Amino acid sequence: MAGEGVTGGAASPRPAPQGRAAWLLAAVLVLLTLLAWAWTVRDAWTPSRAVTDMDGAATGGMSAMAGMAGSGDAAAAPTAGASVAGLAPFLTAWTVMMAAMMLPAASPILMLYDRMTRRDGAGAPWRTWLFGIGYLGVWAAVGGVAWLAGRATGTGMTAGLAAGRRPLALGAVLVVAGAYQFTPLKQACLRHCQSPLGFLMTHWHGGAAGALRMGLEHGAYCLGCCWVLFALLVAVGTMSVPWMLLLTLLVTAEKLLPHGARIGQVAGGAMIVLGVLVAAGVVGMPWIAPGMATPV
Repeated sequence: MAGEGVTGGAASPRPAPQGRAAWLLAAVLVLLTLLAWAWTVRDAWTPSRAVTDMDGAATGGMSAMAGMAGSGDAAAAPTAGASVAGLAPFLTAWTVMMAAMMLPAASPILMLYDRMTRRDGAGAPWRTWLFGIGYLGVWAAVGGVAWLAGRATGTGMTAGLAAGRRPLALGAVLVVAGAYQFTPLKQACLRHCQSPLGFLMTHWHGGAAGALRMGLEHGAYCLGCCWVLFALLVAVGTMSVPWMLLLTLLVTAEKLLPHGARIGQVAGGAMIVLGVLVAAGVVGMPWIAPGMATPV
């Protein structure tokens, strides 16, 4: 292997350059994930950042995300006229949250891509980051759609509804999210996400532009796999840390564990049952974000 040396018939104790690069990339991905979670959790649990509108003008950062969480009271609801200036802080906060939630599941393909480009001498470390930028770019675009929806309604997905209708809406979102786990489209996209090597072999594009394109394509499959779960997150409020953690665990388990598809379907069945109970008013929506209380 390149990087292995022989001195006096004995292999050098130093790790191969490719091995060092893999460990370094893994460490960087772990660090980025931890930093993203630290920022997301800090801002979600900072009251002063959870009460402003989608402008993000008061405190910036995740305060812009609070606009998607909305408020249970009409007087406290964000205004429909949120300015375009609020888009930048919202997208920043959304993309950081997506990095926190999706990097654990995306790390294997990033590391495999890095290893493949180094092995054939066709790449440099920055190509791996272009792949990652393309991947997160897909989720940033989803954030833009969520922001436009919030700008149009002035609230989060369900916060602006009358209190009596909100449990029904939340229950419906849960049922749809659970049912999607069983659809052919979900399973097809999940198979691409579960096989990093298969994806790279069938979607390979050379060069820097190819790295970005592959990141976008993999992000599109990931979006097809997980979009309903994040619609659920928007519905319950993007400031709900327990739902963030639960969905992160589900997405990671689906993509990385041997029986990921089955795990996703079990979770889908649980979401359907919970959705029916919430819609019927039997139980309240668990782990609702601040300001999104759903009276039973």
